[in-house]
Amino acid sequence: MASVQQYARAGLIDEMHLAIAPVLLGSGEHLFRGLNLRKLGYKCVKHVASPKATHVVLSK
Repeated sequence: MASVQQYARAGLIDEMHLAIAPVLLGSGEHLFRGLNLRKLGYKCVKHVASPKATHVVLSK
């Protein structure tokens, strides 16, 4: 099964919308460990903070 990291490295993701909420659910998985998103061509095109989450849009 392919991971988000593999798709990003292959250039198959044009845009990512991340909703980041301050909730601790356990050890979890590091979504972008070992990736340099800037080097892969991604930049933050939008970010919106709300009381329960921060929404970030990354695009190529």
